[in-house]
Amino acid sequence: MAAASDSKKIRTLFVSDTHLGTKGCQAALFLDFLNHYEPETIYLVGDIIDGWRLKQSWYWPQQHNDVAQKLLRKVRKGTRLVYVPGNHDEFLRDYSGSSFGGIEIHEEAIHTAADGRRYLILHGDKFDTVVRNVRWLALLGDWAYDFAIYLNGHISRVRRYFGLPYWSFSAWSKQKVKSAVNFVSAFEKAVAHDARRHDVDGVICGHIHKPAMEMIEGVQYINCGDWVESCSAVIEHADGRLELIQWTDTATMEERAIARTRLRPAA
Repeated sequence: MAAASDSKKIRTLFVSDTHLGTKGCQAALFLDFLNHYEPETIYLVGDIIDGWRLKQSWYWPQQHNDVAQKLLRKVRKGTRLVYVPGNHDEFLRDYSGSSFGGIEIHEEAIHTAADGRRYLILHGDKFDTVVRNVRWLALLGDWAYDFAIYLNGHISRVRRYFGLPYWSFSAWSKQKVKSAVNFVSAFEKAVAHDARRHDVDGVICGHIHKPAMEMIEGVQYINCGDWVESCSAVIEHADGRLELIQWTDTATMEERAIARTRLRPAA
């Protein structure tokens, strides 16, 4: 864990789909990530709290509370925090335009980077016809996804035991299903098209749990990813440069170093 003095100062942090309130949430890794960065502004780009899951059964361990407290502590220290709700925390959309304890809530937002480029910030579920129009099917898909994440945990433990790097079964399975690949492609194009309609340089979103940074139809499309599978986020440096970070890469290296130390024979 980084000390406060060791934290790297950045201009902006964009993070989505932490799904606090679910067993799949990688809260420990996210908390470690937050300890390493001190942003001037944080955008929470939807599905931060999983209201769908919490309605069915309450799950809120101490680590999830620690994440919430860490974010609130940053606000108290002067960080601007903008919450753009998604479909899993859609109950907050009723408060769009409001501010609570320094936390701004907006349906969508426009962010101007240090280099002058403008980005549309939205979760992205409005482009998902299943979520918007067939609620019961979306909930069924949510259950199937939770089961894949459950398998993910068991596979990850076995891989860690043998010293292998992190690998996501659920992400791999989505890549192998043609319909899922087609959905992702259609989603990305729809989001980019909406960004062009807003006359911005790029768009930053979440929802599909697939981190990405690419040019689509002249628009910079950026997806924050999630903190269930990819453990990724986007940061803006002081000069306006955006960087997509996958925190599992760093965590894996640290875990390997610890493992090597433990396995080293005594002198």
